[in-house]
Amino acid sequence: MENPVSIDVALDAARTLDAGHHAFVSLTGGEPLLQPEAVRAFAVALRSLGPRILLETHGASPDALGEVIGAIDVVSMDWKLAGEVRRASDPVRGPVEGFEAAHERALEIARRAPETVVKVVVAASSTDGEIDVAIDCVARVHPSACLVLQPVTPCNAVKEGVSAARLLALAARASQRLRDVRVIPQTHRMLGVA
Repeated sequence: MENPVSIDVALDAARTLDAGHHAFVSLTGGEPLLQPEAVRAFAVALRSLGPRILLETHGASPDALGEVIGAIDVVSMDWKLAGEVRRASDPVRGPVEGFEAAHERALEIARRAPETVVKVVVAASSTDGEIDVAIDCVARVHPSACLVLQPVTPCNAVKEGVSAARLLALAARASQRLRDVRVIPQTHRMLGVA
């Protein structure tokens, strides 16, 4: 099958998978918001089958999120920590600046969805300061959002995980500001899916 497929072909596949009998359909990627018009059209069509629509996004394209938010039931947004992200144009060392403002704008837009989940992947090298920036922003902009602290799984280039003690301490600190804080492992790694 050629890629990309049309909305009609994708919708037929969803029908074949009996999407109408599922609670959610997740739109994920890559990054779905690179094609906001297609996401919106597909989400509207999927909703007509009955499931709620969950959008997984990197949280760095607030304008595109604004274009689709009316068709989304749950925004699942990654919060990229500056010390953990690299672009092809970035120097080899040092944190990447600029994600915090985009994440904050995306959170403001996500408030229009019935539910929002913000996921922060925590690595051994993640600093408390970076994590506190995320916690502070979520608490200020969208305090009813669920915050998920996700320990990185040692795999490939990642050699070191995060201790349970550190994760629990971070969760306790976040719980002082937010009512819904969870620690959830990278289940795709546990399932051997990536």
